[in-house]
Order: sequence, then structure tokens, then C-alpha cells
Amino acid sequence: FPDGKYHKQIRIEENATGFGYEKLFQEYLTETVSEVWVEDPYIRHAHQASRYSLYNFLRFCEMLVKGPCKVRTIHLLTSYDEGSGRNQQTSGLEEIKQSLRNHGITLNVAFSSSIHDREIRFNNGWMIKIGRGLDYFKRPQGRFSIGYCDFDLRPCHETTVDVFHTKHTKKM
Repeated sequence: FPDGKYHKQIRIEENATGFGYEKLFQEYLTETVSEVWVEDPYIRHAHQASRYSLYNFLRFCEMLVKGPCKVRTIHLLTSYDEGSGRNQQTSGLEEIKQSLRNHGITLNVAFSSSIHDREIRFNNGWMIKIGRGLDYFKRPQGRFSIGYCDFDLRPCHETTVDVFHTKHTKKM
């Protein structure tokens, strides 16, 4: 990076399509990536606006399983769902954990009541901050509408994606 720092910003406009996870993350997921950290307070189930956030996290994990990276460990830091949604949240995360284990990947889940920021870090030094976390897709029109399965075809909420390389970010 000639100027000694790297920062790229992507603006996703309201209702834009073509921003599936592969499109956003693929260029940073090199073969050297073996460990991933996801901080997102809203990986939940019942939280109304984030009803799909567990599925979004699952979709993100599927992308990691497909490679080309050789991910062995995923660390998720999120917050507990309030009230009745907590059981679905914990059982959903447990199911994702078991499924990842079948692919040789360990999922470590931790909960924080004070987490606010949303960021994804790869052990090759790349860090991606998405204003809305993994939950930037709009709800599909219906279960049999285009974009339900293929996130590249799913309209997005407006959000900003910032990409940094940690070689050039200060450690706190």
C-alpha cells in the first residue's frame, strides 16, 4: 500500500442488489485465512428487525466452508436475545456449531451485554466493518420470490462497508 495505509469504503445504496457475502468478502478470504472473528450484537432470532440474522450468520459460515480459505475457528461475539427469543437463539447457534464441526470448524460463541460495534476480522489482517453488520439485506417479498435463496439478488438496506488492513490500524 503505497501511502502506508489501506482503507476502502463501499456504499450500498437502498434497494441495491449484487452485494451477497461472496461479493463483499471473497477478495479478502485468501488461503491463509484460518481464523475469523465476528462481532455483531444482533445474531438473534426473535428480534423483529433481525429475524433472519441467524440465517445470515449461517450463510456467512457457508461461504467460509466453501473456501478458498481454510477456516478452522470462528469466534462469534454477540448479545443475548431478550426474553422468549433466547432459547431459539441458543439452540440455533448450537445447531450451527454442530454443523460446522462436521466440516472441521470450531465455532466459539461468547455473549456481551455491552457490545455495540459490528466488525469481522480475518487472521490475514483484514477487518471489515459493516454499518448494519451481517443483517443488511431486506426481507424477501415471499418464500418463493427471487432473492430468497440467492443473496446477490436480494435488495439491501442502505449501509456503509469499511475495509481496513490491521497492519495499518492502531491496536487499542
